[in-house]
Amino acid sequence: MTRVVVVGAGVVGLSCAWFLQEHGADVTVLDRSGVAAGASWGNAGYLVPAMVAPLAEPALLREGVRSLLSPGSPVSVSGRPPVAFLAGFARNATASRWQRGMAAFGPLAADSLGTFDELLKGGVAAEVHERALRIGFTAGQDTAGLEHELAGASYRISAGHEAPFSDRVTQVLHLEGQRFLAPGAFLDALAGSVRERGGEIVEGAHVRSVGFGPRGLQVDTWAGPPHRADAVVLATGAWLPELGRRLGVRVPVQAGRGYSCSVRLPEPLEGPVYLPSARVTLTPYGDRVRVAGTMEIADRDAPFDGRRLDAVLRSLRPLLDGGWDDVREPWVGSRPLTPDSLPLIGATKVPGVHVAGGLGMWGVTLGPVTGKLLAAQITAGTSVPELTPFDPLRRERLR
Repeated sequence: MTRVVVVGAGVVGLSCAWFLQEHGADVTVLDRSGVAAGASWGNAGYLVPAMVAPLAEPALLREGVRSLLSPGSPVSVSGRPPVAFLAGFARNATASRWQRGMAAFGPLAADSLGTFDELLKGGVAAEVHERALRIGFTAGQDTAGLEHELAGASYRISAGHEAPFSDRVTQVLHLEGQRFLAPGAFLDALAGSVRERGGEIVEGAHVRSVGFGPRGLQVDTWAGPPHRADAVVLATGAWLPELGRRLGVRVPVQAGRGYSCSVRLPEPLEGPVYLPSARVTLTPYGDRVRVAGTMEIADRDAPFDGRRLDAVLRSLRPLLDGGWDDVREPWVGSRPLTPDSLPLIGATKVPGVHVAGGLGMWGVTLGPVTGKLLAAQITAGTSVPELTPFDPLRRERLR
């Protein structure tokens, strides 16, 4: 039986572990903290393959450098600016490269919801809800760009006078066939299924190196004996460079931190909502609503900055009817970004060692299909065409 060690117990790592088990592998998952301790727990939790797109797009550049330095901006930079990353991001924010990125993401997005179905049918005891995603536009916002991006998707547009929107929202696009979930509960269920199928998940296991020892490939942690393996998968999100650089992965990975909290609205929310003017999402979360937004380019371990969450809530209030004063569960998590917006999925220069990361805002939507395709590539020993654009050893397409 093939022994595989997966480093990282987020949605990508656990999905890869689960699908490796489908191929008969004996899997151990190591995480420096615990299940869903990184960007997986507090994100919006909506599954929107129709909107999967590269973050590096011309529209972001048009917002200008000044907005990047404002704490209230939906996309901002704090701390010491990562000049090399931002320069690479700018070089990739062109229409032609954005179109190439869309073509690369297409096969993953197309199979993403089907992969969730496989997990649920395979014993992952989680709830995934199908609802239309409602996108609320304010007066003067042009929906044409988004409608062009959604070519082939099922949607309709209605007047904006519907709950929970205020009268500032003049049009609502209903994007059909999308889904949402509670990320923490889903990850707990996925981890439970990996364990039930014989996998081991070791929490508090901080990996310090991956390489070859006297008995072959092994993963060394700061405490305890080495974990021997036939193959290793690094799925450590924004922390991927710690180990990836030594394995030949040179494409930069930058933390794009997202903030969220939960609130109680005057009326229950039946399905997910996106407000592009504020770049804020609302998702049903038990009897509450999870509010998520902002993209803070910062150090992955920077402390929680309450100004960022305050800015998210401030931008949201004028767009909703009623109000709230019950804000709970403030959270920040580091989403792994690459300058060309394409993830890093595949083999490294060290035989038997693979990486899966850099999915940015689409970690939950594309995490399971990423795990499925990489598991197939590892066990078959041959390349999977859908993963070719995401080669982690690619020379940075930024020059």
